[in-house]
Amino acid sequence: MLGTSFPCGDPLAERRAGFAETLAHLGDFGGAIEALRGALDLVPGWAAGWFRLGEYFEAVGELEEAAGAWDKAVDADPRDPLGAGLRRDLLRGVPVAESMPPAFVELLFDQYAPRFERSLVGKLNYRGPELLLDVLRAQGFARARHALDLGCGTGLMGELLRPACARLDGYDISSGMLAEAEAKGVYDALEKRDIAEMAAILPRYDLIVAADVFIYLGALERVIGWCAGALAPGGHLAFTVELGEAPVQLRESRRFAHSRDYVTGLMAEAGLGDVALEGCVLRQDRGQDVAALLVTARAPARVLDREGDGEAEALV
Repeated sequence: MLGTSFPCGDPLAERRAGFAETLAHLGDFGGAIEALRGALDLVPGWAAGWFRLGEYFEAVGELEEAAGAWDKAVDADPRDPLGAGLRRDLLRGVPVAESMPPAFVELLFDQYAPRFERSLVGKLNYRGPELLLDVLRAQGFARARHALDLGCGTGLMGELLRPACARLDGYDISSGMLAEAEAKGVYDALEKRDIAEMAAILPRYDLIVAADVFIYLGALERVIGWCAGALAPGGHLAFTVELGEAPVQLRESRRFAHSRDYVTGLMAEAGLGDVALEGCVLRQDRGQDVAALLVTARAPARVLDREGDGEAEALV
């Protein structure tokens, strides 16, 4: 964590931090804590150093000290690319933020991109794209004029969608993921976007999919509202969430889970119809199946209202 990816700019502090890493690797966390504290005395604004110190404290069961170190990491860099605030809130058991810091998600997937498919598919038996496409086809979906792969990652979903789309776009927050997706040559357009903070657009997509994406967003009101507004009349929305009991719950995995009632309510508030929630297993985590939901819905279809003197379009 404290290697060349997160330098502090002070050679002496980095040497002390490297010594701390060696001590921790040997199991001497007490020595590692003291060594790293010495480095932080030299560079008190080093967010990565405070993050690592929190990990050392957690390893020896000094949980309040760990939370305090993660507080200092967030103070040092409020963008929180290492997710110190998430670790702190999980540790303290307090209500967590409704979303993950975008810088954390971006860094996570930039680092993960080269081994993403090997890990997710090869080791965790991930099969979200296949299940989503199966449920869409079972509901009558055949082909899209213009589809959006929201949070496209390396393009696992896009590879399956390409034969069923005249045009396929992809959005993702991670440049590393987008580079992997571009190499597959299945998208007509790829854009770097924070999907939690997108401006409204005119309806254009007759299919929007988000496979294993909303588990990193938490509260979904804004993104579901955006999807509803971006769908062409009669367009399909399909996504996955991990299934939880609370409306929005951050788990130890640092992924969010959502309840059936929460998702159903969101669909109604967004004005989407033909809502279906199907239980499934998308992946494994530490050898255990992760319960999830396949969620599909449709935008209202546009019809002609022929009452009155003229022909006016109305939504039903």
